[in-house]
Amino acid sequence: MQTDELIRSLAAEAKPVRRGAMALRLVAALVAGILVSFAVMIPWLGLRPDLQEAAGTSPYWAKFGYTLALAVVAFWATERLARPGERARKQGLAMLVPFAAIAVLAAIQLWGAPPVEHIPLWMGQSWGLCPWRIVVLSLPILGAMIWAMRGMAPTRLTVAGLAAGLAAGAAGAWVYAFHCDAVAMPFLALWYTLGIVVTGAVGALIARPLLRW
Repeated sequence: MQTDELIRSLAAEAKPVRRGAMALRLVAALVAGILVSFAVMIPWLGLRPDLQEAAGTSPYWAKFGYTLALAVVAFWATERLARPGERARKQGLAMLVPFAAIAVLAAIQLWGAPPVEHIPLWMGQSWGLCPWRIVVLSLPILGAMIWAMRGMAPTRLTVAGLAAGLAAGAAGAWVYAFHCDAVAMPFLALWYTLGIVVTGAVGALIARPLLRW
């Protein structure tokens, strides 16, 4: 069979993909991964006991908003990059906004605090655990998203894996925020971001072998 005949034969068996099917597949993977992450976090770390009171404070919503906004924008980039030949420059620039916002909030808080409080604002009480807990809670989400992308056709594999890792890391950090009682903006800007970026790096590293097609 010649090449043209083979192409026609394959095309004849092709079926149209329902509009939005890729996005729905990724959303389903993201939600499933988040549910698994909660299922791991609750018996492992538990919800913070003052969660209801904390939810009425602006620092909690700053942490909530930072992680959720970054997860949404990184997911947008992932959905774009899951398509063959696509780039995500606009989405990549949009991802800088949450990072910049938390950096500005951290700078404002440091500016208004006496120098003796700077180190506690940066380090908190759980700096050695926070980023790695975020990574652990992010791995189920990353695994689900990579699985979903294997049914698609990304061509920029490393970048697609990075975007998926950042989305998973931010979603995992959002889950972790239901346990963590740290509210200092410098702490969030440094250690939460480290956990998110490490997960992004994991996504970039595993994408090429797992997403190759």
